[in-house]
Amino acid sequence: MNSLEANIRKTSTKGQLNTIRINGNVPGIIYGGKDQNQKISISKKSLKIFIEKENFLSNIITLNIDGKPQNVLPREVKYHILSDEPDHVDFLRVLPGVKITIEIPVNFINHEKSPGLKRGGVLNIVRRKIELKCPSEKIPGSITIDLEGVDIGESFKISSVKLDPEVTPTIQGRDFVIATLAAPTVMKEPEKPTEAEAAEGEQGAEGTEGATAAADGDKPAATEGEKKDNDEKKPAEKKPAEKK
Repeated sequence: MNSLEANIRKTSTKGQLNTIRINGNVPGIIYGGKDQNQKISISKKSLKIFIEKENFLSNIITLNIDGKPQNVLPREVKYHILSDEPDHVDFLRVLPGVKITIEIPVNFINHEKSPGLKRGGVLNIVRRKIELKCPSEKIPGSITIDLEGVDIGESFKISSVKLDPEVTPTIQGRDFVIATLAAPTVMKEPEKPTEAEAAEGEQGAEGTEGATAAADGDKPAATEGEKKDNDEKKPAEKKPAEKK
């Protein structure tokens, strides 16, 4: 289990909170159970290391508050609007037997052992996190789905996930889908014709144009001899009789 050093703080104004932040610390609060809310401060540097870890908001942490250990669950981290640095953090007390609602991330393993993925299948993830209701001491670190042997067309539902009897999904009454392995959706582009095929196509196009021109009745121009013969075959024009 991870542990983090924390100190009790006694602040009541914004100015005092700003002083804590200027000194490199982050104000926080612990709530839940019968005890009163407890104000604390944590080193920003140490807190950022924890935040950068995977599944920070679903892992139990031990806070050493002035030397006294307290198991808590991170519930919310607020960030500064400009610097994007952690500005405040909330923790929930972890008490035996008390049930809490928490989102648990879904992890997929053995991608390389899936025949469906090898054949170009696509893993469609419907839910990357699943909300569970469970005792605080039985919070699963993650939900793991094994892809070994999985082929195209198969799906993963919540019923296929092994959970502790005391751990239940908040969605009840239906066997909801977590992910599916679908067929590839990328269309294969037609292959480019080779240079020989392209040249053959151009020659075919020229032959078609010639045939079209002949069908349309295009004729070659008449020669001068043909024009003369045509003129001689024409009947002589009659001149009008002269008046006496």
